[in-house]
Amino acid sequence: MLLNWIDQNIRYIFSLPAALFVLLMVIFPLGYTAWISLHEWSMSSVTPPSWVGVGNYAELLADSRFWNAVLNTLVFSFGTVFTETILGVAIAVLLNRRFRLKNVVRTLFLLPMVATPVAVAMVWQLIYEPTVGLANYLLRNLGLPPQLWLTSLGTVLPSLMIVDIWEWTPMITLIVLAGMTTLPQEPYESAIVDGATRWQIFRMITLPLLIPTIVVAMLLRMIDALKTFDLIYATTQGGPGIASETLNIYGYVLGFNFFKMGLGSALIMLFLLLVALVSLLFIYLRKKAGELF
Repeated sequence: MLLNWIDQNIRYIFSLPAALFVLLMVIFPLGYTAWISLHEWSMSSVTPPSWVGVGNYAELLADSRFWNAVLNTLVFSFGTVFTETILGVAIAVLLNRRFRLKNVVRTLFLLPMVATPVAVAMVWQLIYEPTVGLANYLLRNLGLPPQLWLTSLGTVLPSLMIVDIWEWTPMITLIVLAGMTTLPQEPYESAIVDGATRWQIFRMITLPLLIPTIVVAMLLRMIDALKTFDLIYATTQGGPGIASETLNIYGYVLGFNFFKMGLGSALIMLFLLLVALVSLLFIYLRKKAGELF
């Protein structure tokens, strides 16, 4: 009887471990965070969570620091992703050609992507060091004034964006290179016979065919950029002041510095909503790109 039951339900038995993993590691934490977001609870207090409904959300929406974090998150994410996309596509086109040591160059170019983000942050802290850092050394040699890269309100966010662009442009390049290997060759052969230039071939054939792949690469990178924590926390911790504080950093501050777990959980739920909306936007663009091209 037992063996017959196992044979009849084998598909459910094999999928049960994955279902339990998703339930325990995704659904339960998400549900618990949503429940805590509706309560006022401080980890520094022995009192249990007290129900406040949407009070935490209302407090956040009236908080200027929250909106500063939203702005920093969007500026950082969209600025880095669009720059990485432009550079990634350009580099992919260059690397797709035949030249000596092609595989070596590809491997070296992809190394920043596989480095540990905290290690990358520490190295760039040394590069940005105001007195002996490489960045200001190069500026002095060019006759330009040195900068307070990570300690100035005006330069901290662009400086962090440069680090992210350096580290993650190879990801866009890798995805675009993979997409270029699947492109049909017939249009290129016809264009060459018709006397089209390289720029015309790229603009009229390669780029339109790569648009769906590029949008997918941007979607994956955007989700990751919105959630950036380690780079910012390891370099500035959201400073100076709150000039580089993103939603991830502010959520950490609320939960583990101020011990306001209810307010921090509400911020995380709003952050999840923001990520979902941005993801849906790129999915819509991917669909439209597929219809056009």
